[in-house]
Amino acid sequence: MPMTEIQINAVVTARVEVHSELVFLKVVPDGWDLGEFSAGQFAVLGLPGKAPRCENSEPDVQPVDQDKLIRRAYSIGSASDQTGELEFYISLVASGGLSPRLLALREGDRVYLSPKVKGSFTLDAVPDDKNLVLISTGTGITPYISMVRSQAMATTGRKVAILQGVRHSWDLGYDEVLQGLLAQHADLSYLSIVSRPAQEKTPWQGHTGHVQELWKGGALEKTWGFSPSPEDTHVFLCGNPGMIEGTQVLLEGKGFNLHSKSKPGNIHVEKYW
Repeated sequence: MPMTEIQINAVVTARVEVHSELVFLKVVPDGWDLGEFSAGQFAVLGLPGKAPRCENSEPDVQPVDQDKLIRRAYSIGSASDQTGELEFYISLVASGGLSPRLLALREGDRVYLSPKVKGSFTLDAVPDDKNLVLISTGTGITPYISMVRSQAMATTGRKVAILQGVRHSWDLGYDEVLQGLLAQHADLSYLSIVSRPAQEKTPWQGHTGHVQELWKGGALEKTWGFSPSPEDTHVFLCGNPGMIEGTQVLLEGKGFNLHSKSKPGNIHVEKYW
């Protein structure tokens, strides 16, 4: 069915470019209310095939229907009570179908936004007295920003650590936001690590390697002053499947268990692709 203007039901109110392949988009429903959502959940964004691709992308791998809506799920970075304007953190997949079109959007452009927000990657199953280790690669940090902005820090005395792995320091798009959150919350920690330090424009003085090293190498233990254990901590994993699989094996070797509805545990997983 051909796309209609009614189906393109939201408007971009802000576009902040971290660099040419990484942007923040803020989107508002146009004439309708989104309703409540939980921190950590995702919404679906979409554009028709006729929407232009950004300059530094590759052509579509296969011909696309110009009037068919291309949709993908993206985690929400804004606080759960900010339903009037949603924040998305989007990286370019050069040969992808949707991200090159999303990165071409500018303030005032229209985009599809799903009427409902979904997902179970939330803090609902975590007791208030448990610490949180939130591990991510790339834009997988987005749901954690929503959690910290919304409810993660509401429990007094709970330790919360965000661990983020990226290729380059210029991919740390939420760094400024996190510095502000760190100033507000004494029990919040943020550790970043880059995997390609040789490509840095100026020497990188921080941690190097993959994000798992922040746990394995003792950086988190040093920050907290104790080693997280299955008895006192829940761990969230979001991003690259290889990171998730490797970290899950590491955690299971320490006594942590994967969480599911039928079998509650303390490892919570969200894969981005």
